[in-house]
Amino acid sequence: VQVAESGGGLVQPGGSLRLSCAASGFILSRYDMRWYRQAPGKERELVATFSSVGGTTIYADSVKGRFTISTDNAKNTVYLQMNSLKLEDTAVYYCIVPTRGLRGQGTQVTVSS
Repeated sequence: VQVAESGGGLVQPGGSLRLSCAASGFILSRYDMRWYRQAPGKERELVATFSSVGGTTIYADSVKGRFTISTDNAKNTVYLQMNSLKLEDTAVYYCIVPTRGLRGQGTQVTVSS
């Protein structure tokens, strides 16, 4: 039972990335999913939440309108589409399943010119 992130990398300001979080050993759609990020020297920040009830999505003000969380039940995967990236989006991004106590290893996103 685990989740694993992928899709991070180096991108210029204004660019886009799509992060993936693949779940194994359990059915992702039955649980709330969250994306967090943590930048060096900063506290962990909750970026986006996907609710298993009704598919409600919630975003931090810092990413609202630029990031989109979504799921693909057939692939048992949750995504974080990140557009209009800014320097301050640089961080390690983690997907978390709170009610299962699961967290991936993280994927580094670096926004730099």
